[in-house]
Amino acid sequence: MSIHSQAVIDPGATLGRNVVVGPMAYLGPHVVIGDDCHIHHHATVEGYTTLGSNCEVFPQAVLGAPPQDLKYEGEPTTLVVGSNNIFREMVTCHPGTANGGGVTSIGDGNLFLVGAHIAHDCTIGNHCIMANYVQFAGHVHVEDYVNMGGHSAVHHFVTVGRHAFIGGMTRVPADVPPYMIIVAARGTRSEIRMVNGVGLERCGFSREDVGALKAAFLKIFSRRARLSGTSIRERVEVMLETSDLNEHVRYLCESLMRSFAHGRHGRYLEALRKDAVHRRSWKLHHEDGRDEPVDGLTVDVVGDGEVTKIRTGSRDRDVVLQLRAKAASGWSFHGWNGNLSGNANPINMVIDGPKRVTATFTKHS
Repeated sequence: MSIHSQAVIDPGATLGRNVVVGPMAYLGPHVVIGDDCHIHHHATVEGYTTLGSNCEVFPQAVLGAPPQDLKYEGEPTTLVVGSNNIFREMVTCHPGTANGGGVTSIGDGNLFLVGAHIAHDCTIGNHCIMANYVQFAGHVHVEDYVNMGGHSAVHHFVTVGRHAFIGGMTRVPADVPPYMIIVAARGTRSEIRMVNGVGLERCGFSREDVGALKAAFLKIFSRRARLSGTSIRERVEVMLETSDLNEHVRYLCESLMRSFAHGRHGRYLEALRKDAVHRRSWKLHHEDGRDEPVDGLTVDVVGDGEVTKIRTGSRDRDVVLQLRAKAASGWSFHGWNGNLSGNANPINMVIDGPKRVTATFTKHS
């Protein structure tokens, strides 16, 4: 163990074997540092932060400082970091919040370059590379082997699929499909450009697996597929009906369906957020042509169909809605799930608090 005389280490901190701490570094009272870690000069590790073995924290990096969330009230939430991670200069990682589960988690073998920011309640997988000034908002989930270019920024509650590559300066407002390359397009848009073939080959994927993913890309995302007249969701559902579907293609399709069927604004995790959010994502249409926004009801659709909502009255101060499911051609309505059950159609519902309903449609055999 090598501890510089000018390092500031609280007596409550726990240090493993062969730890190196440079001058003017600070380790707080609840910090746990694993074996063979190197904390460079002027680095800070505070809060309830745990580092696994063989991690390296460079100058001016700050791990474990209070999260930038106005709902945070000083509760003892944690930052848990695995082994073999590198945090370059000025990287910041914040612990979780009580509202988000209380834990920010980082796996093994990740590289965070200069100025990268990991906000509260994020979950970062293994073997990811985050280039200079990559920015994660809160509650982001990054799966394994993700590579992100410099100055890219990820919206809160986004999921970034495994083996994805995000180009520099890219705005990421919605879930990123696994195995794909995402790049900045015109204005603030981002687009799926191609399969991350080089990255997959470097990670040991077979030519057959990469070829299957490229074939899936052509069927789902290509210009010809977009001009086919079918929605991307329909194209994915057709692929999922294939009996001998490649396991990686199936994972890609299931990830897309999770965002389509259960997400909000293209973000699956947005539908799971625990804080009360008043949403006005759709309007009720009245016979007189008025549009009236209603908070509290989220309607998901699985299969091909739509749900219309009509206000039929009120009970005390609560709104009463009639929901009617209409199946597309070749499909039939199967039933309701969530805060409704059964297959009555139409069906009335009292909106006396936050509600979530799923309408399921099945395809004719």
